Amino acid sequence: MPLHHKRLSERGFNQSLEIAKPIGKKFNIPIDIKSCIRIRDTKAQATLHYQDRINNLKNAFALSHHVNYKHVAIIDDVVTTGSTVTEIAKLLVKTGVENIEIWCCSKT
Repeated sequence: MPLHHKRLSERGFNQSLEIAKPIGKKFNIPIDIKSCIRIRDTKAQATLHYQDRINNLKNAFALSHHVNYKHVAIIDDVVTTGSTVTEIAKLLVKTGVENIEIWCCSKT
């Protein structure tokens, strides 16, 4: 899950990447952290109500280049409304990704 560079500087790490690293290593799955980027600094989802969470992430992500993947897993730490993974999945579908899985540690 891409973080805006400002949020990454504040936090010092990307929690989704930290989850993805051991999974990728264990199952020999490549991790692509460059194709999907966050282009808009948004409010933290945890501070928002349901509808605001959905609206908060509209047009917050972009692909840095065309991806040639047919199968992608999006890894997120917590999925509540699904708005983050939905926005990224929409971008991936437009480039021809046929199978998108959502892997998360917690669903609330």
